[in-house]
Amino acid sequence: MSNSSEYTPPKVWSWNKANGGRFANINRPIAGPTHDKDLPIGRHPLQLYSLGTPNGVKVTIMLEELLALGHRGAEYDAWLIRIGEGDQFGSGFVAVNPNSKIPALVDRSGPTPIRVFESGAILMHLAEKFGAFLPTGTAARAECLSWLFWQMGSAPYLGGGFGHFYAYAPTKMEYPIDRFAMEVKRQMDVLDRRLAESEYVAGGDYTIADMAIWPWYGGLAKGWLYGAAEFLQVQDYRNVQRWADAIGARPAVQRGRMVNRVTGEPSSQLHERHDAGDFDTKTQDKLAAGG
Repeated sequence: MSNSSEYTPPKVWSWNKANGGRFANINRPIAGPTHDKDLPIGRHPLQLYSLGTPNGVKVTIMLEELLALGHRGAEYDAWLIRIGEGDQFGSGFVAVNPNSKIPALVDRSGPTPIRVFESGAILMHLAEKFGAFLPTGTAARAECLSWLFWQMGSAPYLGGGFGHFYAYAPTKMEYPIDRFAMEVKRQMDVLDRRLAESEYVAGGDYTIADMAIWPWYGGLAKGWLYGAAEFLQVQDYRNVQRWADAIGARPAVQRGRMVNRVTGEPSSQLHERHDAGDFDTKTQDKLAAGG
């Protein structure tokens, strides 16, 4: 490994915004709102404030799967939170998620609104609320939740670690890229070995564990994340590829992946979702037409 300029940490760290790279305008070492802005509220029981990143897609997949099963109470409004513009630091959003990260959900189906933040918590809340996609047997439930929390603990290595240094850091650095590439490949191997013995991640049934893992590791397998498919040789993980294709073929997954998406082909984007008919007439098309 090449040894470029040595970095000696200062005795006391201080914030240098100029060194923040692509996300310097939204990263900061303090919490709390930066401006006053109320969140919009639609007509459905569930109000989602999100963006079509892997973490956001987990929840819209879950909601579309619930609707596909006939759970009318899962109707939702999906409001777009543009994190690149700092929407997550508005006072209304911070009140729902003090951590200022998407997705955030407000469940207004009861007498008192319930806030739910962190994607894994939202998946569990919805699964328990509707009695779907989370096994009830003790052993099966434990297996499902183990894989759900595996994803929650592992994704920071993929996104905040590998993805940041490989795709977004101001300069390419060999040590962090190698370190996180090694860990991501180890995680892919963990998943590949599991899927060699099981149709879905938690067993024979499709669960919230698959919904949590697919946008990250399925997306990596299909070459959607960071332009790193060749670098990481993702085609070698044949069981992950089989599973990723099977999940991606589900109509509810295809719809969920469109919601709050602002990148890619325009036909694949549904900036906001307030009704099932929005998939036929995109929200952004209505806005452009003055509707």
